[in-house]
Amino acid sequence: MTSQMRRIALARRPSGVPVPEDFAMETGPIPTPGAGEVLIEVSHHSLDPYMRGRMDDAGSYAASLELGETMIGQGIGRVLASEAEGFAQGDVVTGMTGWASHAVLPGDQLRVLDPSVPATTALGVLGMPGFTAWTALREYGRPKAGETLVIAAATGPVGAMVGQLAKAAGLRTVAIAGGDQKCQLALEKFGFDAAIDHRAHSEANSLRAALAEVCPDGVDIYWENVGGKILEAVTPLMNVHGRIPVCGTIAWYGGSDEAANRLPQVWRAILTKRLSVNGFIIFDHWDGFPAFLEEVAPKIAAGEIAYLEDITEGLENAPQTFIGMLTGGNTGKTIIKV
Repeated sequence: MTSQMRRIALARRPSGVPVPEDFAMETGPIPTPGAGEVLIEVSHHSLDPYMRGRMDDAGSYAASLELGETMIGQGIGRVLASEAEGFAQGDVVTGMTGWASHAVLPGDQLRVLDPSVPATTALGVLGMPGFTAWTALREYGRPKAGETLVIAAATGPVGAMVGQLAKAAGLRTVAIAGGDQKCQLALEKFGFDAAIDHRAHSEANSLRAALAEVCPDGVDIYWENVGGKILEAVTPLMNVHGRIPVCGTIAWYGGSDEAANRLPQVWRAILTKRLSVNGFIIFDHWDGFPAFLEEVAPKIAAGEIAYLEDITEGLENAPQTFIGMLTGGNTGKTIIKV
């Protein structure tokens, strides 16, 4: 076992899309677990869009990272030493390890993983992204057979799960993705009924026209992952009493977007169409996670739900991979193999 741990810390606060200089690789001694704690050798950690918001010094639903603090994130790894009841050396666990090779966490913040499915699924389809899709589609999307659902970032870990769950519930599912490859992935791997390449449309009006062709009965549920021109394109197509679960607005993370200046038009459509727009934070629903695992884990093990993981090797490559993910460079759930 190596005698040093490596971690990636927040070196400075980004302006717009992060750049490599906003991160710092640091080394130090491997920490020692105290009473009730577990030492983990991290094998993989997750990269997720919400991490960009934590890099800012601004009020939000969770505390900002301090300068010099390890970048936040869920990881999986092997227990090296345990001072907590219920954990033994060699157990494979998951918890908020951050971007690091090792982590010490309290036992009550860890979960031993089910060996019947690949461990990395705990970061994606059986982790926060999958749980987000399962929870918010049911609670805020309120899908009904025969309706039409549109989702942007459709081949990401949340979008792909939302599409498959909606399809299984009898909805028509329409993917919006970036590029021909991702559109084909949405159709062939995740079973969407139609897919639109947003990169082929520089303006919302053009994208709206393309969506109208594949949504002849309008849109009942728009799952919001992106914001920007996609929100502007979809909103006028919404049916009366449509629903918009707001999961993220990645087009506006850390920068400006000229579509933001046209938000009053979107807001008026919310009024005239009597839409239900629900922002949600998945951590508010965490008590439902066991039920999610009970329902979805057997379907993953049986191959009934498809998923895709985009794994990059090397902790040192996490910053550049994260930057690429924020600009659409990933295909599937973005994971770093430490």
